[in-house]
Amino acid sequence: MKLGIIGGGAMGEAIVAALTAAGIAEAAQIAVADVAPERPRYLSERYDVRACESNAAAATGVDYLILAVKPQDFERAAADLKGRLSADATAVSIMAGVPIAKIEALLDTRAVARAIPNTPAQIGEGMTVWTATAAVGEPAWDGLRQIFAALGKEAFVPEERYLDMATALSGSGPAYVFLFIEALTDAGVHIGLTRELASTLALQTVAGAARYAAATGKHPAELRAQVSSPGGTTVEGLRALEAGGLRAAVMDAVIAAFEKSKALGEGAK
Repeated sequence: MKLGIIGGGAMGEAIVAALTAAGIAEAAQIAVADVAPERPRYLSERYDVRACESNAAAATGVDYLILAVKPQDFERAAADLKGRLSADATAVSIMAGVPIAKIEALLDTRAVARAIPNTPAQIGEGMTVWTATAAVGEPAWDGLRQIFAALGKEAFVPEERYLDMATALSGSGPAYVFLFIEALTDAGVHIGLTRELASTLALQTVAGAARYAAATGKHPAELRAQVSSPGGTTVEGLRALEAGGLRAAVMDAVIAAFEKSKALGEGAK
């Protein structure tokens, strides 16, 4: 599998690290370009990938061209890439808010996949939701699944509109969880724990609860009921959360992020 990566930032590096660690692509088969030349040099030194001085060089002869630049930088990058992809190559975008139609037009290609990974992909615990155009053939699909699975879990959706929904839930979701962890930690400090201990308790509680839910496959409401003894401390805490509107606030956050994602996509057309 030969890959070109345009953008050597955090997500670009996460892809390099995941694919080489999993043996999906050899380091020598990965080429990286970035507007900041020190990034490809750094990735070359650390992972033995090929550092390229231009976007066009990174796109030459690849099976997949991963677009990992900031959305506002895409048009400038596309000017170097238009017409560079071979007929059997697939452009793979992980840019938020840039619709497939724009990628097709600016790169002059119809084989496009668009994915929404999230930040835990940087440690192989990500969630990537993706879709692809009809021009992406079956062999390329298999490669796409391997790429995204190396970052964590992956889920294909049949229409691009679902990516705005994924952006709002799993794309932005880590920030919601980080805020909850921060609040748990602050609450622990408020009642008398040291910040170090409160942070350890909060982090492991969230991580352990998520793994337990995934392992059991039970509905979250059933798991919550298991912890909630009648008249106990947990019931009292849950009552306070419901009174504070936690459930509604989380729903409002996802809906607000969804509407913003749609608006950004419409503005980028």
